[in-house]
Amino acid sequence: MSGHSKWATIHRQKETTDQKRGQVFTKITTAIIVAVRDSGGTTDPELNFKLRLAIEKARAINMPKENIQRAIDRAAGKGDGGSITETTYEGYGPGGVGILVETASDNKQRTVQEIKNIFDKNGGSIASPGSVSFNFKKVGLLTVPTEGLDKDETMLKIIDLGAEDVEEAEDGLLEVYVGVENLESLKRKLIEAGLQPKPAEIVEKPINLVPVNDEKTTHQILSLMEKLEALDDVQKVYANFDIPEEFLKA
Repeated sequence: MSGHSKWATIHRQKETTDQKRGQVFTKITTAIIVAVRDSGGTTDPELNFKLRLAIEKARAINMPKENIQRAIDRAAGKGDGGSITETTYEGYGPGGVGILVETASDNKQRTVQEIKNIFDKNGGSIASPGSVSFNFKKVGLLTVPTEGLDKDETMLKIIDLGAEDVEEAEDGLLEVYVGVENLESLKRKLIEAGLQPKPAEIVEKPINLVPVNDEKTTHQILSLMEKLEALDDVQKVYANFDIPEEFLKA
């Protein structure tokens, strides 16, 4: 199973726990602030695609409306959100697996040191810019529940609607990939076709996969990624591992 597909499944399963301790709210608040700032201050979701995605995600995890508005106000200059900087760090994990770490932080020096420490203590290493990212492609992602549906027929229907790729995930969802520029259009088509896609995302999908051949390395890779994602400054983590099903089940 590809790195993004497996990690996306684990991430979705973790969100309930993260939400209880408030971490997921913190990360989405940061995403909203960055979306407004990067657009030059546009606070209208209809005119700010990145903000619209962040708000849809916030609503999907039941983030209170006042929290969403407070984040927008901070980004618009009514608070202290102006100093947040987005940075993507690249590194290698156990087995030579490539890892991308997307961050949004008001203290870049703190963030890079925390990330470096986690890599160093968990069998990995920070890499130079560009040495890992060429193995990934930025794409749009929609997840579609398949309960009560014929999966094969649904996959064919989704491809006919314009999806570039469709993968079956472990948690009863289809992961639907499409070019970022066609993400909103495909989402509308899926809804019109009677499907119920979850909030859209923009992700880094691995192109070239690294086979993982033992259970120990599998555990080390997943542990490293979990520790990276647990950092408040980290928004998303991606990897290009290819792990056999027997190791995942074990």
